[in-house]
Amino acid sequence: MKRLEELFLSYTGVKASEVTELTSSGSNRRYFRLRGKDISLVGVVGTNLEENRAFIAIDRHFLSKAIRVPRVLAVSGDGMCYIQEDLGNDQLYTLVSGGRESGEYSSYERALLCKTIEQLPKIQFRGGAGLDYDLCYPDREFNSRMVMFDLNYFKYCFLKATGLDFNEVRLQDDFERLKDDLLRDSGETFMYRDFQARNVMFKDGEPYFIDFQGGRRGPIYYDVASFIWQARSRYPDDLKEMLTETYLRALKGYTEVDEVLFYERLRIFVLFRTLQVLGAYGFRGYFEKKPHFLGSIPYALNNLRKILKTPFETYPYLTEVLVKLTSMHQFYEIAEDKRLEVRIYSFAYKKGVPVDATGNGGGYVFDCRSINNPGKYEHFRQFTGLDAEVVKFLEDDGEVSVFLDSVYKLVDAHAKRFIERKFTHLQVCFGCTGGQHRSVYCAERLAEHLSSRFDVKVTLTHRELDIEKLF
Repeated sequence: MKRLEELFLSYTGVKASEVTELTSSGSNRRYFRLRGKDISLVGVVGTNLEENRAFIAIDRHFLSKAIRVPRVLAVSGDGMCYIQEDLGNDQLYTLVSGGRESGEYSSYERALLCKTIEQLPKIQFRGGAGLDYDLCYPDREFNSRMVMFDLNYFKYCFLKATGLDFNEVRLQDDFERLKDDLLRDSGETFMYRDFQARNVMFKDGEPYFIDFQGGRRGPIYYDVASFIWQARSRYPDDLKEMLTETYLRALKGYTEVDEVLFYERLRIFVLFRTLQVLGAYGFRGYFEKKPHFLGSIPYALNNLRKILKTPFETYPYLTEVLVKLTSMHQFYEIAEDKRLEVRIYSFAYKKGVPVDATGNGGGYVFDCRSINNPGKYEHFRQFTGLDAEVVKFLEDDGEVSVFLDSVYKLVDAHAKRFIERKFTHLQVCFGCTGGQHRSVYCAERLAEHLSSRFDVKVTLTHRELDIEKLF
């Protein structure tokens, strides 16, 4: 952090008076907002020099092509940290959270999503033109090695973990055919590789793009599939059609389009991306024991069921296995669950209280800021309320236990009465300064308490950590 402060001072001539760590989405890179006088910049500390170099090189190339990305302003001598333009706090993922939680996207949310994907062909074609792909990290292009890594990731981390019996030789034969089809027409376009709502910021009404350091040369369909068929986004079919049509209109400004061929190719990449995502969910859920990833599996399988309504004739055995997979009893939720659903949230007050997507107008909102804050100590800033270090700090301090005893009494009485009256939804929110420590701990404890005490469905969302769980 000291090096970031030195970069800030060197670039602006002003000493940073405030440094706040920002949430990162599972990356080892750490992000900080540095403020001094009326200047606000974002500092980045990386762990991999080549990855840093890739981001900085692609960023400068994109800026030269008038693509909206944060401008890198200064880089440390060793290349391990840099400061860049601050794009603010309006992340697309947050701006469309109401639609994601309810499954019903407003006209405003749809407009934001369309405005975003409309820019994708510009990134792919203009951004890819003249880019030195040797600068990309960890690989310069979408290739057979990457495809087989991801297909085997699905096989070993998800498919085998389900207990479904299958013939590995026959499955591998279809994997080889799928790989050949995926690699048929890569072209000279830029493949973002992580084109999703978390990597889009809105500033002055326009989308800006971040975290493209894993990009490389590759086919246009990959990013379209990634964005529109993102499992947890729960885009309804009409919105998927709207987004695809918006992309196609923009695409025609850069190349001739055979729409029949486009949809055929896109369908193959939707299949591949869904298998890739299931592999990731399986690894994080089954092997790393992170239950919120297991909660995402039904959404991905629902996408897969829709894709399989038309069988993939080129991959008959893979199709057969996937049909069996999507029919497994363990992956079907209760068709109509009449139990009370308690939605629990942790959040940061500075980003607003979570909306009630059920239409009931809200519920309990508990303020955790009176509890001793581990976040004020440097040692605990790298952790969250899910980590043992923070849990021990809070429980040893004791204030949180007194606080939660009062919460349990209130919420227990409310839940009991709602069950008796056959109500279907109750919302409970815990807020603190950054939504990282105290509120996360309290939300976790209440979710465990309610799920063990009542026959209720508990969904838990740590909004600022981008974590969702189903108890």
